[in-house]
Amino acid sequence: MQTGAITTHSTPFVEISRDEWAELAPTTASPLTEADIESLRGLGDRLNLQEVEDVYLPLSRLLSIYASGARNLHRDTSNFLGERATTTPFVIGVAGSVAVGKSTVARLLQMLMARWEGTPRVELVTTDGFLYPNAELERRGILDRKGFPESYDRRALLRFVSKIKSGAAEATAPVYSHLSYDILPDEKIVVRQPDVLIVEGLNVLQPPTTGGGLAVSDLFDFTVYVDARTQDIATWYQDRFLSLQRGAFSDPDSYFHRYASLTEDEARETAKGFWERINLPNLEENIRPTRSRATLVLRKAANHAVSTVLLRKI
Repeated sequence: MQTGAITTHSTPFVEISRDEWAELAPTTASPLTEADIESLRGLGDRLNLQEVEDVYLPLSRLLSIYASGARNLHRDTSNFLGERATTTPFVIGVAGSVAVGKSTVARLLQMLMARWEGTPRVELVTTDGFLYPNAELERRGILDRKGFPESYDRRALLRFVSKIKSGAAEATAPVYSHLSYDILPDEKIVVRQPDVLIVEGLNVLQPPTTGGGLAVSDLFDFTVYVDARTQDIATWYQDRFLSLQRGAFSDPDSYFHRYASLTEDEARETAKGFWERINLPNLEENIRPTRSRATLVLRKAANHAVSTVLLRKI
């Protein structure tokens, strides 16, 4: 069945074309500037003001509807129980493959939502900080599986989000360094009662590992999965590796400094090997199977622009 550009099938999602989705945004100018976009853009991303207006302003508007609904439901439930209503954060999960642009999406949502009335405190935490330290990964024999579900301290992540969701005065999260490729043992992120918490990571939509258990995804009020064709993501990953190889890897303190002197062909072959041995299996076995658990899917075309939006039916 097809009506205009919105297509429905026997799935839990309604599929909306980019043009139709863009019409759902308020007819107001973007609150962001070109300088804002430049500060948000990740390596390889081609984010621009048009993309923000067509895709992310409607998403921001939808999130405001969900957040308002969550606040009202919480208030009404508290009234029903005869309790004094307390404010709890609206928690968003952002998932997707490495190199698909989910970090840029998360940062963009943070900036847009902080401009809402009533939600000035929007915090963003990535699950990289909940990776086990390299020494522990080596002890377990899974250093080459960094990014797979078993490489994370999922209990610590669950405790952190649970604490935030419960309205605790503050919660702390570990800090991960992409330069040293490891947890920084003496650094912490402190989150103090945000209005909105965004949790971004490869595996944030994973279901519970044991029957009857609780997963961090159970604590989310809204979830976004950033999607694209596998071959496109592979190309973006290789291009990003080459950009890093010409830039960040040249730092002697970089964990990947050993790759700084590779020729372009050697670097591309190295990136291809990493993709095929680590990132592709993780995508196929662990990340993409969680896509159907998202509230909304942003499907990207080969040029990194969002072409289609899938929204879970209510």
